[in-house]
Amino acid sequence: MKLVMFDMDGTLIDTEALITEHMAVTFTSAGLTPPTPAQSRRVIGLSLPVAMARLLGSDDTDLANRLADEYRAHYRASLLTSEGREGLFPGALDALNLLRDRADTLLGIATGKGLFGVHRLTALHGIADHFVTLQTPDHNPSKPHPGMMLRAMAETGAEASDTVIIGDTTFDIEMGKAAGTKAIGVTWGYHQPEELIAAGADLLVTSYDELPAAIDAVMES
Repeated sequence: MKLVMFDMDGTLIDTEALITEHMAVTFTSAGLTPPTPAQSRRVIGLSLPVAMARLLGSDDTDLANRLADEYRAHYRASLLTSEGREGLFPGALDALNLLRDRADTLLGIATGKGLFGVHRLTALHGIADHFVTLQTPDHNPSKPHPGMMLRAMAETGAEASDTVIIGDTTFDIEMGKAAGTKAIGVTWGYHQPEELIAAGADLLVTSYDELPAAIDAVMES
């Protein structure tokens, strides 16, 4: 069986605007200088405490954890007003449907988003039953540690040579390479294409229309 793992933020779902807003509100509420949208964009995909530490430029773990908790509170408080602001990227649903219907393919998620958000968004978009494994920081180290990929392969019985991560950041690509899997970068997300190549991406795709063929190509290489 082939195992195709998807990142969420910046790969499946366009959450940049909400994430950068929540980051700014979190830092401002704590009396700190808020990160710019560009700075927040650079840490999307990391687990929240790791992302906060990078934005702080500090190794103050207690502060990073407090900010992560505050961010989660802002996120949950915004759910009633965020409808329509967390859409799937164009073509994502069609590609997921096509891949799910392949008899030799299993789909999974490896994301820096918490499990609460994963369940909410997959239910919102009607794609919860597409995925057989969900890997989050709730039970894994943050990307780019390979733990999410290793756990997904253990759960599904997939071999590294038959597994690929689809992601938009260097964290995704580095995670896959550290786990010994293939990696495909998408160009519509939050890190630049040249960064994805430098991190070790086997292929880049510029639209979801290209993804099924790209998966076939890297699996055969």
